Amino acid sequence: MMQPNRRLNNKESNNLESEFFEKVVQVNRVSKKTKGGDKRSLSVLVVVGDKKGQVGVGLGKAAEVQAAVRKATSYAKKHLIKVSLKGRTIPHSILVKSGAAKVLLKPAPVGTGVIAGGAVRVVAEAAGIHDIVSKILGTKNQASNIYATLEALSKLKHLKEEKA
Repeated sequence: MMQPNRRLNNKESNNLESEFFEKVVQVNRVSKKTKGGDKRSLSVLVVVGDKKGQVGVGLGKAAEVQAAVRKATSYAKKHLIKVSLKGRTIPHSILVKSGAAKVLLKPAPVGTGVIAGGAVRVVAEAAGIHDIVSKILGTKNQASNIYATLEALSKLKHLKEEKA
């Protein structure tokens, strides 16, 4: 067991980072008008998961891509949610509307695979869901769809919780 206040050496920190699946979903160039001219920066959306039922999303902004990715990844790791799974799939169907995004998630039989659009696919794979069918019904905005998917996965209830 690791001591809480002990510093990690390079090998230990690499092992901690390698247990997470990281995927950069979106990189946007944003600019702000100031008195001295345009201030340009980058906004990066990252999905992080351990492929064992935990997933998080982070948005980082910085002048360089690497710094923005590092900020987004750090935020996502601090705000992981636990996804209740039933074997390789989700326990029940769910439809969530978050802003303009509408996402429908349905459990699927073993061997079906991840049948999902880009935004939902990334979140499902990071969470460790192997069999799922989904449909994006609202906006095509990837960020909105990722947040809606995350909300849907957080609202899933395990069958044992429903009976109690």
